[in-house]
Amino acid sequence: MHELTPSGRQQAVFDDQTLAPIMPELPEETGLDFSFLADLALKAVSIDTNCTSERMAEKLRLPMGITEAVLQYLYREKYIEIRERSGVQRHRYAMLDRGWEKVQRLLDMCSYIGAAPISLDAYSAGMRWIHRNTKKANPASVERAYSELVLSERELQTLGLTVDSRRSLFLTGPPGSGKTTAAKALHDALEGDIWVPYAIEVDNQIIRVFDPHVHHPATAPEFRHDRRWVKTRRPLVVVGGELTLESMDLIFAGNINFYEAPFQMKANGGVLIMDDFGRQRVDPSDLLNRWIIPLENHVDYLTLHTGKKIEVPFEQILVFVTNLNPKDLVDEAFLRRMGYRLAFKTPSAETYSQILQKYMASRGLSYRPELLFVLLARYERDNREMKACEPRDLVERSLDICRYENLPREITPEILARAWDNYFGVIN
Repeated sequence: MHELTPSGRQQAVFDDQTLAPIMPELPEETGLDFSFLADLALKAVSIDTNCTSERMAEKLRLPMGITEAVLQYLYREKYIEIRERSGVQRHRYAMLDRGWEKVQRLLDMCSYIGAAPISLDAYSAGMRWIHRNTKKANPASVERAYSELVLSERELQTLGLTVDSRRSLFLTGPPGSGKTTAAKALHDALEGDIWVPYAIEVDNQIIRVFDPHVHHPATAPEFRHDRRWVKTRRPLVVVGGELTLESMDLIFAGNINFYEAPFQMKANGGVLIMDDFGRQRVDPSDLLNRWIIPLENHVDYLTLHTGKKIEVPFEQILVFVTNLNPKDLVDEAFLRRMGYRLAFKTPSAETYSQILQKYMASRGLSYRPELLFVLLARYERDNREMKACEPRDLVERSLDICRYENLPREITPEILARAWDNYFGVIN
């Protein structure tokens, strides 16, 4: 399946049978101007001392036929020469002086050398296809994702509805209540992989999208497909107090002269977590106003350094996580735009016991009821409020003691009491 862009150029989208991006067969099917492809190929030739047709096809992630057509054009224009002929579409190339002169000008304008980008139109069409073809979530997959947490049926249902609808979530609760852990588990509940382009072209400008820190490649299909896209696991992006309004726009590096996609664009198809919301160096109202259009229309607007604004898809689960009072951060008008709201509470003694038992089991440890009695007595003695994260923290510090003192890997009431003192400090 193909679709035409407003400019009339044919753009590759996804095949409904193979569930993969369709490979272009001709240069015009790449969605890029031929001159743009030629400039990119010339820069690639300039850094390859053993430049062959095959190596260029691999570098540009384009089919051999398109790559060779571009290289032959550069040869005819006397930018490169053929050093060795090895049959049809199997040549060895090298730079000529005319080519070196042009490469210097090209690198001054943009130093990007790598996989050929896709057009912005193709990216938008591709992300819409991915959104439409995302597998429906089901209670079983959500329960598996949250199997290590102790949640009520209502909490689990809200999280499941968030995954299935891919709407936003406003998650509140006291510190240590498991908010961030629950938010990250939304990512585990999303099924299937997605496709991410290496880069996007807009007005001869390049935006690099693929980020190995965010996008972890999955097994790619063996059949022919557009290799300018990478099959990856769904991304999980977490941003916290370092967030600024500037970091939410295109990042243009003047020394390399191309753009880096902002974090919310890299999170498309996955989960974006705004952790510690309200503690950023940005006024919460300004930050929330920045999200209104993406939340309502599923599109985001980014600005090129030329001043031109471009529209890009906004297709991810956006989660706001905070331990502050929501009334001090947002107004009701914004909360109405959120898909779901969920408030975690301080755990009861029963819930605390379940968390402790479940975590000890996950670490291969034997649980005894007296361990809980030790902890409950300490909470009462120190007049301390229980937190959902503390069973894990106390178990881990108990194991630290066992390792340090070369003791059997077994938690006793005495070791747990010492772990308490080391964790919270001794109160006289």
